[in-house]
Amino acid sequence: QVQLVESGGGLVQPGGSLRLSCAASGSIFSINAMAWYRQAPGKERELVARVHSAGSTYYTPSVKDRFTISRDNAKNTVYLQMNSLKPEDTAVYYCNADIKLVWSTPFAGYWGQGTQVTVSS
Repeated sequence: QVQLVESGGGLVQPGGSLRLSCAASGSIFSINAMAWYRQAPGKERELVARVHSAGSTYYTPSVKDRFTISRDNAKNTVYLQMNSLKPEDTAVYYCNADIKLVWSTPFAGYWGQGTQVTVSS
């Protein structure tokens, strides 16, 4: 069984910072891309940031220059450093990872349970 567990969410004032963590555990052969998505009430889930195994990154324009995604391959962990937070960043943040369980199968997407981030005065 593969499990992705997020942590680090919470309540923060506008302009504040949070760091999210997501650790993958279980029977894992290999992990390719890891990413953070978010979903606000009444909104569709959107990709926030993605980091590939070699280190290349993507950010959605609304968070570029404020958020930084990184990963520790030895720990199967991805991080999202969020600075200069705005009320519109309020959402449940989900970890996603493309994981291969055995060598003979393709990569498949796995999701964490989500962690709430609330930006409010």
